[in-house]
Amino acid sequence: MSAPIEFENVWRWFGSQVVLRGLSFRVEPGQVYALLGRNGAGKTTALRILLGFLAPLRGRARVLGVESEHLGPEQRAKIGYVGEDHRLYSTMRVRDVVAFEAGTRPGFRRDLVATALARCGLLEKQRVRQLSRGQRAQLCLVLAVATTPELLICDDPSLGLDVVMRRELLDALIDLLAETGCSVLLSSHFLQDVERIADRVGVLHEGRLVVDATLEDLKRRVRRATWMPREGAAPPREAQILRAARRRVGFELSLLDADEPLLERLRATGELAPLAPCSLEELVLDLTGPEEPGLLRQPLSSLAERDVVEVRA
Repeated sequence: MSAPIEFENVWRWFGSQVVLRGLSFRVEPGQVYALLGRNGAGKTTALRILLGFLAPLRGRARVLGVESEHLGPEQRAKIGYVGEDHRLYSTMRVRDVVAFEAGTRPGFRRDLVATALARCGLLEKQRVRQLSRGQRAQLCLVLAVATTPELLICDDPSLGLDVVMRRELLDALIDLLAETGCSVLLSSHFLQDVERIADRVGVLHEGRLVVDATLEDLKRRVRRATWMPREGAAPPREAQILRAARRRVGFELSLLDADEPLLERLRATGELAPLAPCSLEELVLDLTGPEEPGLLRQPLSSLAERDVVEVRA
């Protein structure tokens, strides 16, 4: 079975502004892939290319085996989409929304919808305008998977939701994925949610994919530590030190594949605290966060040609 999503050296620009710079990644069947990055990194443009609303100006993007700009009704019927705005007809009742969708989409599974609505606590007699923002998001998610699509695209669906609503939406998504087994491309600013559900993450920075790795390998390979240098010492500029941020006392280091020789060099010039795990949020900030006083950040090319964390120049 071919990959549901394949981007190969995709470039896109608008006038003199280059938005995507050689973007390459793939989503495997049944995989949950999270595409992350700051606002303006190129995520929205990548999604618009994926959905066929924009065409690559160089390279190619394939969705369900078809060039994205040539997606037809057959392929679009196999794609579910949930956006951040949760657009629904506010005057309709939930049962009317379901009936409308069922009448326009082949393969609509009313049994799956009924089970999912009950699990989410949504009543068919409720009007859409009476639903909370979180409930509308859940309804949109249920409708998106009602045809058991091969591919589900989630574009920041939990934006604007409080912590409880986000947890409920995420739980609903996990349940529906177990039910349908579809592949997912997820874009989100809530990285704690991503850590609960994603198999693999890609991090965009200024149009380039600077990380493409499984969550498991990222957590294994990236560590953090506090280093207090002796007088006159400074953090060494090595490829394994992704970031060194000056703190009130010493430096906070982010280390990639921290082996014993590197740790010994740090201990020789200062006091090194025990290594600690690095969260996904910390890693994304390390690679894409704003510059700050006392920050030493390695060029992203220092991660090139590694088998898990990849950077494409």
